[in-house]
Parts: sequence; structure tokens; C-alpha cells
Amino acid sequence: MSFRERLKQIGQVFAFTAKQDKWFVPLVIGAIAIPLAITVVVVLLTGGYLWIPVGILFTLLAVLIVLNLRSNTAMMNVAEGQPGAAASLMENMRGDWRVRPAASSTTQFDMVHVVIGKPGVILLGEGDPQRVRSLLSQEKKRLVKVIGNAPLYDYVIGTDEGQLPVRKLRSTMLKLPRNLTGKDVNSLDKRLGALMSRPQMPKGAIPKNMRPSKGAFRQQRPR
Repeated sequence: MSFRERLKQIGQVFAFTAKQDKWFVPLVIGAIAIPLAITVVVVLLTGGYLWIPVGILFTLLAVLIVLNLRSNTAMMNVAEGQPGAAASLMENMRGDWRVRPAASSTTQFDMVHVVIGKPGVILLGEGDPQRVRSLLSQEKKRLVKVIGNAPLYDYVIGTDEGQLPVRKLRSTMLKLPRNLTGKDVNSLDKRLGALMSRPQMPKGAIPKNMRPSKGAFRQQRPR
């Protein structure tokens, strides 16, 4: 990524965070004002103008820290309750995480994402808790046949008791023990890839706007 593209990306994150978080702009102003004020005082007391670039660097660092912390909070707030949010967050996490979004789903937008990493195989369910638990149970039965001794974890994403909030997903994943080596992850990824090469039809009644027309499956007679 070029320097210009990186600046553009930072600007987009800045605008997004300012829109979502009412405290962001005041905190940024504080992050600018406090280091600059300290720098001015130090320069006046010591007469050392070399402190000016140091103060500018500390100011930029303070702004970036505020931007990072508040933007993460803003993104978590927006992602809460959005279908597919868990898979999106996992795909953007640092580390070797192999994510297969909506490996199993229903027509009501309930879904189970399959994640492969050094902890093992992780199932993340999003949607109606009752339907999601049924999907998780079915997905476990399907995966147990090929994952061998690899650990299998499952979570229902949500804010109710016993569920995993999206905002705690990253920290929860990082706390899981590293049970597999990189070689194990590659092998497991290949086995699951072969199992999932044929996509499953969503479970449940097909909505009317997704149903094929009555004549879609009729064979055309040769003229």
C-alpha cells in the first residue's frame, strides 16, 4: 500500500469514527493539545528547540493511539447484531486463521462460520439462538468425521447469557491454547476443504422471491 493510499485509509477511518463516536473529536483535540502544551513549556524553560520535533512525534503518536482505540470500539458497536460480522472480524484478525463464512446456513440468515487455526476448529454461530444451536450440532457431526483429534470449539455470537459478544471475539480467540502446528493447520484445512467443496443448500423454507419459476425445471422438447 502506497503512502497516499495509507493516508486516504486513515482519513476514512477518522471520518467513520467521528461519525459513530461523539467523544472521538474531543479526545483527539486533547491528544493534540496536551503534548504540544508540554512541548512549548519545555522549550521555554530549556531553550532547546530540538524538543519541538520530539513534541510533534509524541502528538502524532497520541492521535494514532486515540484513533486506534476509538475506531475499534466504533466498529464493534456497528458490527453488533450484523449478519456475518463474526466471519468478517476473523478474516481481518492477525495470524493464521482460515475462515469459511456461512459454511452452514438457513434461509432466515442463521449461519455457522468454520474457522481453522492453531487452537483447532472453531464454529461461530450467528442468528436465532435456537436455530443456530441446531446448525452447530449438525455441523459438529459433519466435521467430526474428518478433523481427527483436533480440538473443536463452538460459540453462539450474541449478547445474551452464555453467548459470545462480537466485541469479545478477538480476545477470546487469542486466549485459546495453541494446540496445532502450522503443518497441522494446513493438513486440516485441506481435509475440510475437500469436505466443503460441495456447498450445502440453506435449510428452511425458500422465500418466494428466491424460488425458481414454475417452468424452470421443465425439459424443453426438441423441435
